[in-house]
Amino acid sequence: MQKKAAVVNDFSSFGRCSLAVTIPILSAMKVQCCPVPTAIFTNHTGYPSFSWTDYTDHMDDYIREWKKIGLRFDAVQTGFLGSKAQIDFVFRFLDAFRDEGTIVAIDPVMGDYGRLYSTYSRELAESMRRFLAVADILTPNLTEACVLAGTEYDPGISDSGLEHLARSLSEPNGAKVAITGLQRNGDIVNFVYEHGKAPHLHAEPKIGEDRSGTGDVFSSVILGDAVNGVPFDESVVKAGSFVARAVRRSVEMDIPVRDGLAFEEVLGDLIC
Repeated sequence: MQKKAAVVNDFSSFGRCSLAVTIPILSAMKVQCCPVPTAIFTNHTGYPSFSWTDYTDHMDDYIREWKKIGLRFDAVQTGFLGSKAQIDFVFRFLDAFRDEGTIVAIDPVMGDYGRLYSTYSRELAESMRRFLAVADILTPNLTEACVLAGTEYDPGISDSGLEHLARSLSEPNGAKVAITGLQRNGDIVNFVYEHGKAPHLHAEPKIGEDRSGTGDVFSSVILGDAVNGVPFDESVVKAGSFVARAVRRSVEMDIPVRDGLAFEEVLGDLIC
């Protein structure tokens, strides 16, 4: 039977991020993506102009209708959540569909470089800490990891500091943690933590400027691998390498930075 993952995130029709990234990546990895949109955008908010529709009032329809037809999921993943109401929805969704074998993957999209996104209040970001009690996989960047842990942002954090930070995020539910997108000595570094295993770093050379949707590509590969039973440490290496190849190809093709990663050019690398 084909595996299914429900993904709660926004849908941006242009700009290669969120659900528009996750759907093709999971498909290539032979996982059926079942999207639950939190909002629908013409293009992501990094462009000078965009139009969007808040989907909060329609989200509970997914629980009601999917329960009627008896759907079950091998995994549930969350991405950008724009309000406390949407966070509350995720817990209702988990109550409805999570069973003993369901993987819960949280990509806590809240900010970067020590700053929250303009759409996030400090109170909303702190409410995301509720996910620590249910997450099996966490993929925050350093900013998000610090917010979730209630610690000060430190761009020069040491390896031992990263281990302490990841352990504090993991402890409530034993989650596997990848703290992503660290910049060190010209590399992009991901820190991998699993309870009972030695933590380690995976580095790829930094290529060009930061691009929209990089975290979405990374977390989508992690989700597909988790559903397919790939060990977490191997998956982080795979995801980091795939992102690096997509970035390199985007630079070669002169894709504008805010248009994201031309991951379509290397998507065949993920086909199972």
